[in-house]
Order: sequence, then structure tokens, then C-alpha cells
Amino acid sequence: MINNSLLKTIILTALALIAFAANSVLCRLALGNDAIDASSFTWIRLLSGAVVLFVIIATTGNMTEASTKGSWTASCMLFLYAITFSYAYISLDTGTGALILFGSVQITMILWSLISGTRLHFTEWAGVAIAFVGFVYLILPGVTTPSTVGFLLMTLAGISWGIYTLKGRGSKYPLMDTAYNFLRTMPLVILLAIITVNNAHYSVEGILLAMVSGGITSGIGYTIWFIALGGLSSTQAAVLQLSVPVIAATGGVVLVSEAITFRLVISAALVLGGILVVVLGRTYFVQQGTDMNT
Repeated sequence: MINNSLLKTIILTALALIAFAANSVLCRLALGNDAIDASSFTWIRLLSGAVVLFVIIATTGNMTEASTKGSWTASCMLFLYAITFSYAYISLDTGTGALILFGSVQITMILWSLISGTRLHFTEWAGVAIAFVGFVYLILPGVTTPSTVGFLLMTLAGISWGIYTLKGRGSKYPLMDTAYNFLRTMPLVILLAIITVNNAHYSVEGILLAMVSGGITSGIGYTIWFIALGGLSSTQAAVLQLSVPVIAATGGVVLVSEAITFRLVISAALVLGGILVVVLGRTYFVQQGTDMNT
């Protein structure tokens, strides 16, 4: 019998992972069909996220309960993630973009752990090497090679999201922190809108897709994820995020009529498999070391 706490964690985790994948699909639907430009998609997405989150806070009466309200560093990383994510999807397929994004996120967090003084076991180094080979294979010259600019932009988006995740990990007030992080992006949002106004183009479809991406799959999705993290170990969270590129690729096939290439399948197996080796290797050897010392 599943207890209520576990059931809640399962449901919230599933919703968050679907929301992450949906962001890739929504962005490709908007930009791939030229329904809106990348800059407008970005600022509408962030503005919608801020509005929806503060409406939720106002209606639930939580406006003054939190002692922390995000940070400027997290907000800058959120904006950098959002804008590079949008421009990357001008030239990347849904599944490819999601693979690069979440592979970069996990590698960023692994490297951060290494920089912070954590020593990697042999199996973890092997996993990192396998994941790196997967990225190299993905960008090797060929008919199905993704755009270099798109690859670099999505890698930067992944690094930014990884840092944002590290900043938000352990948040006691995820809804409030997420809302204020979105709010703090507004000066950059206004600047972006002004700079790109001459190249902006809209459609009702593009605006609606950006609003859904911002208000639901980003704002609410990120909040749900940080709540779900309270019931997940770091290992579980890392492994579960590996499913996002698969979900996104499936959405790309069904909703955007994209093809799954052999290169993407092999690269995904190497990147996600390598990261899985890192995560499970650390769990196993840390546990083994603990058992030997008891």
C-alpha cells in the first residue's frame, strides 16, 4: 500500500518531468512554425510565469509567510537559460535539444560537485567519459549533425539551468522563491523586448504557446519540481531527469512530426547511460564505504 506522502511525491515528480519535456515541445511548436520570434517567446514566457505565480501566491495567502524570496544570481541564470533555450530551438529538433539541455545540466552539477572538493570514483570518471563521447558523436560532421550554434546555445542553457537548480536546491519556500526569481528577470525582459522590437513578430498561436510555457510548464512546473525534490534523494532526482529527453523526443514525433535519427538514439544512449553510471556508481560506492565502516 502506497502511503500518501510517497504517492504525492510520485504524482508531483511525474507532473514536473512532463512539464520540463513540454517546454521543449511548446518552444519547437512556436518557433518551428514561425508563429513567434525567439525573443518574444522568451519575454512572454518569463512575464507569464511571474504573473501566474504571483496570482497563486495572492490567492493562497502566502505573500508574507516566506523569509526568503529567491536571489539575483538565480534570476540571472533563469533569464540566461530562457533566452538561450529559445534561440537554440530555432535550429534544433525537440529531442536533440532536450538531450543537450539535460545532459549539460547533469554534467554541470557533476563538475560543480568535483570543484567543491568531491572526489570521483573510477566508475564516475568512466561515466563522465562515456557521456562526453556521446556529445562528441552527436556533433560529428554528418547529414543529421545538429546546428553548431544551436548546440552551443543549448549547452549554455543547460549550464545556466544547472546553476539555477543548485541555487534552488533545499529551498524551504519553493513557490515564493520561484515567483521572485521570475519577477527579478523583469528588468532584463524589458531590455530584451526593447532591443529586439524591430525584429519581433507575433501570432495568436505563438503568444498562447509562450504563455502556456511560461505560466504552466515553467512557473508551476518548476515549483512542483522543487516541492517534489523534498521527497527524492539526489540520486533519484538525477536519474528521473534522464527521462525528460525521451519524453520530449516522443512529444516531438507526435506533435511536431519530427523524426528520430540513428545519431540521436546512439548519442542519447551514450550521454544518458554515462550519466546513469556516474549517479549509480556514486550511490553504490558511497553505500559500500559506509557499510564497510559500520
